[in-house]
Amino acid sequence: MEKVRHQMNATDSRIAAALLAAPRASWRTVGRVLGISERTVVRRAAPLFGDGTLRATAVRNAAHFPDLMPLALRIRCRPNRISAIAATLARRPDTLWVDVLGGGDEICTILHLDGPDARNNLLLRDLPATPAVRSWTSHVLLRVFPAAFDWSGGLLTEAELAGLRPHPPAAPARPVLQPLDHQLIRALTEDGRASYTDLARRVGTTALTARRRVEALVGGQVLRLATEVDLARLGVRAEALLWVTVAPGALEETGQQLSRHPQVRFAAATTGSANLLVAVAAADLDALYRFLTDTIGALEHITALEVTPILTGVKRTGLVRPGSL
Repeated sequence: MEKVRHQMNATDSRIAAALLAAPRASWRTVGRVLGISERTVVRRAAPLFGDGTLRATAVRNAAHFPDLMPLALRIRCRPNRISAIAATLARRPDTLWVDVLGGGDEICTILHLDGPDARNNLLLRDLPATPAVRSWTSHVLLRVFPAAFDWSGGLLTEAELAGLRPHPPAAPARPVLQPLDHQLIRALTEDGRASYTDLARRVGTTALTARRRVEALVGGQVLRLATEVDLARLGVRAEALLWVTVAPGALEETGQQLSRHPQVRFAAATTGSANLLVAVAAADLDALYRFLTDTIGALEHITALEVTPILTGVKRTGLVRPGSL
């Protein structure tokens, strides 16, 4: 039975935005930054986590896991089977995103595949054996631009965002992964806001050690903490994926620049005919149009652009959305 979803007011939306920007921020910190009491934060946030409106998780940084293969797939399907295929993809533990695109006959999914065998099984066995799949293209994510992970829906000021984010070291050291770290990553993937006491109990260590290792993993950018929310509940009515072709010499600059835009939720350099994938979240179609004309149009090194609207997000940040299909 599907849980009853709580209605979100302006305070709820700002609390959600704070947790998007700082997924493990304490209730006290959120209250201080937003100018409300800690008790109000707890009272408003707890039901949102309880009914699945907000969901906390963690995602591995593929750059620190040599065997991890980050892949974007565009899959064209028979329209009458697209819901079933999207649901099947969403159930896979290695899919991070599953979005239904365009006219309802295409899916885009982001995967973290554990090695070449997993990749080959998907591309050479599973997809060809699915009759409802008409065709697909595969795009390796060469570099994910992390600035887009600070997305907060435009609901917070720069001062508020600065108050939520810890001050990272100038050059964070990459920690040497320990067996304990892999257990912590699995636990945080299931619940990105689990207390250090809970994490310690789950992995068989002390709360102090759990805290030290989690801070090392996050500070060293081995792990990204994330809060997931249905964007429509934050006033987003137009989402799209942009497949952008950029002159190779300007790819890094363009990717970094777009990833810092307040309407960009994700940006990555990819293989394929387009070399930059950008996920845009806009208030409405007019705002999306202005992003395309004013922001994309002002970038001189872009040579081609394909815009694919997102009809529905079935899975985001590794979490299946309630009632998505």
